[in-house]
Amino acid sequence: MAETIFNSVPKHNYSEQEPTINPEEFRKVIHSRRSVRLFNGTPIPEEIMNECLDLALLAPNSSNLQPWEFYWVKSPDKKSELVKACLSQPAASTAAELIVCVARSKTWKQNANIMLDVFAKSNAKIPSSVIDYYKKIVPLAYTQGYFSILGTLKRLILSVRGLKTPTPRNPVSNSDMILWATKSCALATENLMLALRAFSFDSCPMEGFDANRIEKILDLPPDAHIVMVIGAGKRSPNGIYGPRIRFERNLFIKEV
Repeated sequence: MAETIFNSVPKHNYSEQEPTINPEEFRKVIHSRRSVRLFNGTPIPEEIMNECLDLALLAPNSSNLQPWEFYWVKSPDKKSELVKACLSQPAASTAAELIVCVARSKTWKQNANIMLDVFAKSNAKIPSSVIDYYKKIVPLAYTQGYFSILGTLKRLILSVRGLKTPTPRNPVSNSDMILWATKSCALATENLMLALRAFSFDSCPMEGFDANRIEKILDLPPDAHIVMVIGAGKRSPNGIYGPRIRFERNLFIKEV
């Protein structure tokens, strides 16, 4: 097999010490994370909310291009408008905090440049293959052109190449880019919800909202795609509407 930027291991001297984790505590966080529909009005201390948002930003993401934004809506007026845009559902109207989780499909270029700037300022020796990745592969992969014209051309080239060798087939359109950004943003929103639970607070991810109204409330740019709105706070005794229901494991876990 020919060596490429994808299958080669760059030479580096970096290592991290692996911390010891208590799996039982992690299980408690996972099992106690529920979609809470009614909060009791207890405020979330600002330092905890900030730390939870910082932990969200540590989520894995595509090429470390971090195509996400989190709008912590603190203005009372905007928050009131946001509750209405979320259909005034209790998970929004009773939440101590509301965070709008947004995927950005066109920030990859500026974030790739930030990565290159980080490398330039680093005292470590950055492998040339890593520099090439951000200078060459990233623009090639994510540039779609006007009306996805370049993406359409890439689709044809990649389809032909894929006849002979394993080939990444996406993204090759603007809709692919939205999906690409959404996947990373969704990973970060899960981090956010688990972080809130670790601090003994709760959350509810909401997809029932008027996206057009939220875009206007937050003055979002054209490439912003609202993934979900997170309501956060302390659960009310009747805030969970029933026991957790999960279907049979063998419907979803496939050993092949």
